[in-house]
Amino acid sequence: MSALPATERQPRGGQAEAEWAQIGAAAPQVAAVMRRYLRQLGTFLAPRSVDAADSALRQLARWMITEAHLAAVGDIRRDDIEDYKVWLAAQPRGGGQTITKETHRQRMRTVRQFFERIIEWDWPGAPPRNPVIAWDIPKKPEPLPKFLDDRDAARLMAAARASTDPRDRLVVELLARTGMRAGELADLDADAVVRIGAGHWLRIPLGKLRNDRYVPLHPELVQLLAAWTAANIEHIRRCKRLVADHRGVLDRHLICRIVHRVGRAAGVPGVHPHRLRHTLATQAINRGMRLEAIAALLGHQKMEMTLIYARIANRVVADEYAAVSAKIDALYGQPSDLPADYETTGMARLRREAHARMLGNGLCTRPAELDCRLESACETCAYFATGTQFLPVLVRQRDHARDHGQAERAALFDGLIRRAKTERS
Repeated sequence: MSALPATERQPRGGQAEAEWAQIGAAAPQVAAVMRRYLRQLGTFLAPRSVDAADSALRQLARWMITEAHLAAVGDIRRDDIEDYKVWLAAQPRGGGQTITKETHRQRMRTVRQFFERIIEWDWPGAPPRNPVIAWDIPKKPEPLPKFLDDRDAARLMAAARASTDPRDRLVVELLARTGMRAGELADLDADAVVRIGAGHWLRIPLGKLRNDRYVPLHPELVQLLAAWTAANIEHIRRCKRLVADHRGVLDRHLICRIVHRVGRAAGVPGVHPHRLRHTLATQAINRGMRLEAIAALLGHQKMEMTLIYARIANRVVADEYAAVSAKIDALYGQPSDLPADYETTGMARLRREAHARMLGNGLCTRPAELDCRLESACETCAYFATGTQFLPVLVRQRDHARDHGQAERAALFDGLIRRAKTERS
């Protein structure tokens, strides 16, 4: 059996085909089953998901041929997977380090799905049972997303605008102002910018979650895209991609290099495209944007994906409050009236969140940062009826909303009060 070079480098396009040809020459049954499986995946998974599975299965095939000396998929047994897990965890990546735990988890998950499906599909050559069990897949880590604080975000934007390459600024501003993923940016169609009503929107194509969406464009970004299009219209038409020039189109790796380069110029190390996505979400939630709107902006299908940014917001508030706690402690024992400039943004937010909403028979203590679809649901229902006997309660609720800066609720109760008074007259 011929040996294959056991490298971690991911071939793309023709290089991947060349590697499959090597695998086919060394282990024809392995190549045939895996490639048939990948063709089947293409009927129900997004192209990037199929590419990820392709990479993981090529890696498994290399291990089977060079390490385990297995010539058929059905020959893999439980003890082989134990050896494969150890081998996989030791595979190198850039910087002389081994693959990350998340990469390890994704590869093992892909391999388990491969065996699970070909067994379920009754394919010839499949093993009698799945050799990969659930415990083989490491638990998914759930760290808080890393984001840039306002100072570093401003420095990064300044460096992008100072770059001599207009593509650098376009890439950084598109990522920072729309929150799109690197792959989504690379796949923007030539006609992705559309005008809807008085505003400009960007149509982001099918991405990681297989959902396309429209996001609003900042006026500065509209001007930037107009200038870019005017200067590169022929390249954009030829490549059928919005971010294209004489150098061709972008891919995720090139986008990462651009962001890294601008980050180094700004003195902000460790910046990558997804960190700009996290930064936009954190900026939005800390400035009062509703979670549903953030989910729509980022293209999240489940609210759980967006709620993690609420955890970040709470942490930021806590950090801001801790920063001034020493000043507050120093004033203990002095008159309780503090100078107005001691209240920071974080403290003001805490003060606002401490105010409950007055209901007809109690208080809602939901923090102001977390939106509620049921807020005032009864009062806005077509079947809701009120009358003069409820005026005292309505007035108290209206005054409570005014006192706590809840303008929309105050306007709602003003309307209900007017309706009740009209019925009385």
